[in-house]
Amino acid sequence: MAEADVDDVALLDLTLRPRRSLTPAGFRALMVAFAAASVLYSVPFFLMRAWPVVGFFGLDVALVYWAFRVNFRGARAFERLRVGYYELSLARVSARGQRREWRFRPEWVRLERFDDEDYGLLRLWLRARERRWEIGGFLGPEQREDAAKALTRALADARRGPTRTP
Repeated sequence: MAEADVDDVALLDLTLRPRRSLTPAGFRALMVAFAAASVLYSVPFFLMRAWPVVGFFGLDVALVYWAFRVNFRGARAFERLRVGYYELSLARVSARGQRREWRFRPEWVRLERFDDEDYGLLRLWLRARERRWEIGGFLGPEQREDAAKALTRALADARRGPTRTP
């Protein structure tokens, strides 16, 4: 393998995204059902001429819609880890699209973990010298564990260096 080819090898290219259990189609179905229930329950109040109550039913629908939209906007954030033989890069992209990136030598990076006996891996950090960066803070313990295993394997491969074939 030529030296230029080794520079381009990605031992790990991992993108971590927040998991959302509600799909866009599920969100539409939920909002339609919620709005229909709101209309159904507000009709008797309207007929009793208690019309301000109808406005509060509509306000509930608007607030639930807004809360879900904020939640979905937060799901656009992600972290990308790329490990090569000579460089580890960590890129964070916020929900607003702001990007921050850090680059390290793989041999200088260590993984730190905080495990709980009952819940599993709760926190995972990349440590380089005196600083540390939390990885996958938005993931569940199982997904964080999978990312930690993949990252540990890739860092070990990077420290071993490229294998030379005759």
